[in-house]
Amino acid sequence: MKSKKTQVCIIGSGPAGLLLSQLLHNEGISSIIIDRQSRERIEARVRAGVLEWGSVEALDEAGIGARMHKEGIPHAGFDLAFNGDKHRIDIKGHTGKDVMIYGQTELTIDLIAKRLEQGCEIIFSADDVQPIDVKSSSPKVRYSRGGESYEIECDHIAGCDGFHGVARSAIPDAVMKTFERVYPFGWLGLLVEKPPVSEELIYANHERGFALSSMRSETRSRYYIQCSLNDKVEDWSDQRFWDEFSLRMGPEIASNLKTGASFEKSIAPLRSFVAEPMRYGNLYLAGDAAHIVPPTGAKGLNLAIADVRILSRALVEHYKKNNNDYLERYSEICLKRVWKVERFSWFMSMMLHQFPDMSAFEKRMQRAEFDHIVGSETASRSVAENYVGLPLEM
Repeated sequence: MKSKKTQVCIIGSGPAGLLLSQLLHNEGISSIIIDRQSRERIEARVRAGVLEWGSVEALDEAGIGARMHKEGIPHAGFDLAFNGDKHRIDIKGHTGKDVMIYGQTELTIDLIAKRLEQGCEIIFSADDVQPIDVKSSSPKVRYSRGGESYEIECDHIAGCDGFHGVARSAIPDAVMKTFERVYPFGWLGLLVEKPPVSEELIYANHERGFALSSMRSETRSRYYIQCSLNDKVEDWSDQRFWDEFSLRMGPEIASNLKTGASFEKSIAPLRSFVAEPMRYGNLYLAGDAAHIVPPTGAKGLNLAIADVRILSRALVEHYKKNNNDYLERYSEICLKRVWKVERFSWFMSMMLHQFPDMSAFEKRMQRAEFDHIVGSETASRSVAENYVGLPLEM
């Protein structure tokens, strides 16, 4: 077995793992990143595109925000719609901050290029990845590649390998507690090379189901509609999608819709999930390895970025000041924020979707929630504060 050594071994080369490695590198802390997927597949994955104020700040802090600022689209607000009625959430007006539209795919490409340029070892297409001895002072990560077996010796392991990754399974069942809500519907998403129907995002509740108008750039649009978990992508022709999307958005919005042939179409299930604790020995979970939020609040990527900002600061305190307080409290610090973000995503999901067993009373409550936001500056400000991103507290 061939051996390698580093200070922090990061499992997962998505934005969370890559950003953590970059932040550590900037402080002179070494890391090796390992992933079971190929670089080509990782850079081709289509994911979220709304960055909170704090996420933009983190990317600037890491020194990889130049292309984001050049090509990204700052947004000062977004619309909530309910059966044709619209209400704009003035993010900038309520918070003095805005969000940035910049695709996760582009962010991943930026981070990989920067890390490789700086000499970081990123091991793609690894098999049988396994964290071991995570409770010891010298944990290890074993893997195989090209018929060879390897072992990475390190001080700390960061599990940034997603919901289906191996890091979380290294925490014993007797220690791990999980909390989950699986929603009885999915999102059918479509990408098209056309300008977006609106300059800002629109989240819509219609009697036929939820719809979202989003974008990846000024010429590339990302649209979603709520669908059954039994649906298949093949059931939805482009024309059927456009007809349904237009109906749910209403005639005023639909009149500006530019349709075309989609180049990507997929169905994603929705769930809320939290794993506790996020630290076990010298193993630290971050991002989807520890929690999942429904995409209604645009929080998944942002929550992962918040995790690694906290973890990077804790590791800097450990290595530079011999202060282990933040590492020891990593799980506590993160989870306090995670549950607040879960609450907002749950709130948005409950208000904007049609549930199969929803009573007439519950439908009226959805409308009352919308009307309360429309009629209350305080309620609108609360939505804006959560959407732009809660403060990072350590």
